[in-house]
Amino acid sequence: MARSLNPLASLLPWRRKDPHAAEIYGAIVARARLPVFYQGFGAPDTLEGRFVVLTLHLFAVLHRLKSGNAQSFQMAQELADHFTADMETVLRELGISDLKIPKKVRGLTASGAALLRDYEEALSRGEEAFTATIARTLPLEGTSADDAASRLSAYLKEVLRYLEAEPIDDLCTGTLSLPPASVDQEGTTI
Repeated sequence: MARSLNPLASLLPWRRKDPHAAEIYGAIVARARLPVFYQGFGAPDTLEGRFVVLTLHLFAVLHRLKSGNAQSFQMAQELADHFTADMETVLRELGISDLKIPKKVRGLTASGAALLRDYEEALSRGEEAFTATIARTLPLEGTSADDAASRLSAYLKEVLRYLEAEPIDDLCTGTLSLPPASVDQEGTTI
């Protein structure tokens, strides 16, 4: 029988981490790291570009989870916690000093939360608003931002439709299934 090293663990049930949240978050990160987003979709392969692609995928999963039940809301919270912990890890890997980490994590977490709210609001206003919001968040300018946002928006709409058809219980038990991410030679999402 596995025992927690924390003697207070049994008194803090809300602090227990669901291993399924780690699986889902890992799948989101793995998807966001696929080269197709940086080579085919046009997102810049920079720290900022990768942050946007990660938050887009996190948004899609959180959007699906919020339409569920108490278990899916708990999963959404745990994914947000994993996102915050991941931002701390990234900052440490970049060599940010321990004294600056808390402030930087708060800033990145607030930025990520603002992006997620912006995506949700834009999605409710329609495809054009959703695409414009993605373009605004990408660290690109002009037609490069518009082209990449158009491809990413079409892809994300497909991801949202795909997730809507997936049972919410699958997400809550650690199974994340997403449609293929690909772009044809003309730059059209397929």
